[in-house]
Amino acid sequence: MNPRIPYRLPRTQPLQRGDLPGSLLVHLVVNVEYWPFEKPMPRKLMGGPHGDDTVPDVLNYGWYEYGMRCGLPRLLALGREFGIPMSASTNSSVIGAYPEAAEAIAAAGWEWIAHGVTQTSLPKENDEMAAIQRALDEIQAFSGVRPRGWLSPGLRESLRTPDLLGQAGVEYVFDWALDDLPCWMDTTHGSLLAMPYGLELNDSVLFAEQTQPTAEYEHRIADTLSVYEAEIQAEPRILTLPLHPHLMGVPHRYAALRRVIGMLMERPDTTFVTGARIADWFIAQVPVPR
Repeated sequence: MNPRIPYRLPRTQPLQRGDLPGSLLVHLVVNVEYWPFEKPMPRKLMGGPHGDDTVPDVLNYGWYEYGMRCGLPRLLALGREFGIPMSASTNSSVIGAYPEAAEAIAAAGWEWIAHGVTQTSLPKENDEMAAIQRALDEIQAFSGVRPRGWLSPGLRESLRTPDLLGQAGVEYVFDWALDDLPCWMDTTHGSLLAMPYGLELNDSVLFAEQTQPTAEYEHRIADTLSVYEAEIQAEPRILTLPLHPHLMGVPHRYAALRRVIGMLMERPDTTFVTGARIADWFIAQVPVPR
């Protein structure tokens, strides 16, 4: 039984579009991460020979840093080219380690979503609450705005994480990817909004875990839209596209991503949104439980 979010079938009172121009809400979430060179890599393109994985792991570090050097600029260019809002799920250590990247994200006007301090799962932190507070504080000190949203590194939580996030003042979290629309979850510090996060459309799942061909990305999105087209006649749907610079920012996948965004731009029902706009739209219709 879900300990945080009561189960429900579709609402008897469907959500309304409100002031949104379209009923298909597209949220692009770029995961901007810091992988320390002197530690084992959080994810691997290739393991060491005979299972001998050493530190430093130059091969896999280079795979990741290519994303920071080449992939992230492409994703920033994508937002400029199409004039669309995007969100940056950011390890706060990126600000010190890659200051030019942080400045570029700020200049682009992307929403800051806190993503931990480094790409280390919260249960492995010595002090989970201290890590949460540090991530929020460092992003606020740099951007001038305290992040409203949170995405845990690797979407890994401890049993206490939602309670700690609520205590820290976080309003919405992307770890609980169990619905097409937001829903309220219980914590010891009030209600927290669980936001949609497209696991099956996540470039990390498709290409790093499932090793799918690039064409699969476009196929999955097209098939998703074929189902949503009927459903949005009754209620809006959210299409969240999680992106990583070292995966979707490589040239052959970036070309596919541009085609997808171009296709979405041509649809009259598409509204590109950030996490904050999704949250505000939902809360206006389904207020915080008392």
